[in-house]
Amino acid sequence: MQRTLFGLGAFFGFSAVAMASLAAHGLAGVAAARVAMVQSALQMQGWHALALLGTALWLPRGGRLTEAAGLCFATGMGIFCVTVYGLGFGLWATAWPAPIGGTLLLAGWALLLAGAWRGDQLLR
Repeated sequence: MQRTLFGLGAFFGFSAVAMASLAAHGLAGVAAARVAMVQSALQMQGWHALALLGTALWLPRGGRLTEAAGLCFATGMGIFCVTVYGLGFGLWATAWPAPIGGTLLLAGWALLLAGAWRGDQLLR
């Protein structure tokens, strides 16, 4: 699982840079609110890609709670960022999945905290 989470962190970091490039060249003349949405998604993706890399590195010490945190980060990033990118680029008009992704990102932080604080000794 450590390799998978680390690979997902690298993938999300890579794709954040690619999306930033696409946004820099593909959002010319787009409404400022849509540009702000894409910038928000880029920021969330970049920070959480780093969080996922750190989670993968902590995994051998953090156990199952840390593993769950990594899965929440990866899933939450996918749901939140894809939804917000789609809105920003005008691919769809609905935002209902974004709060689900954001909630998963929050859950990832809570699980990471619990895994670090408790050492996950009870669930191993």
